[in-house]
Amino acid sequence: MKPTHLTPLFFTCLFITILLYSSHAVANGSIQVRSFKLEAVENGYSVSVDSEIELNPTLEQALKKSVTLYFVAKFTLVEPRWYWFNHEVARIKTRVGLRYYTLTRQYHLSDRTSSKYFFTLKEALQAIQKVYNEPLRVKSELSDTKDYHAELRLWLDLTRMPKPFQVEALGSSAWNLTSERLQWRMKLPSPEYPFQFSYHP
Repeated sequence: MKPTHLTPLFFTCLFITILLYSSHAVANGSIQVRSFKLEAVENGYSVSVDSEIELNPTLEQALKKSVTLYFVAKFTLVEPRWYWFNHEVARIKTRVGLRYYTLTRQYHLSDRTSSKYFFTLKEALQAIQKVYNEPLRVKSELSDTKDYHAELRLWLDLTRMPKPFQVEALGSSAWNLTSERLQWRMKLPSPEYPFQFSYHP
């Protein structure tokens, strides 16, 4: 059998395909989860999430018009029950608002506990991308011996935006910015040991 020779045309086509894929990702924007960590702490559990957020031109233009973009991170723990509906036992849900002020040329981040300013969009997005040591809100008694179903998702919350932009978003995929809905099974770390549960998609 003769060896297969890759022609210059093949590499040209491959290069064009990569360029098209990259430009498609930039044009549409994206949210991707890089890592997740759940840690046993003194008074319960804390959650940390590292993600990557890319805005598309439509969302960047909305920021320039002083529209606030709200980014949500939600993690839930569910106890499966064979005899009844599954039961949500714990969760975190964070919401961060991103707004641009034309007068000061600064990006403003705000949540329920803090307010920060940045001079570049890149710096502001880097701050949004990290959820650090967020306390897990426990709704029912937890056990480190049980198997739980975990779910994690990050998205742009359109329900907090002005009504005209919500109407525009209904007919445009440019506003549909969300990560994959990640699901897995896990056991909780024990508070008696300095153990961290980590998840990498």
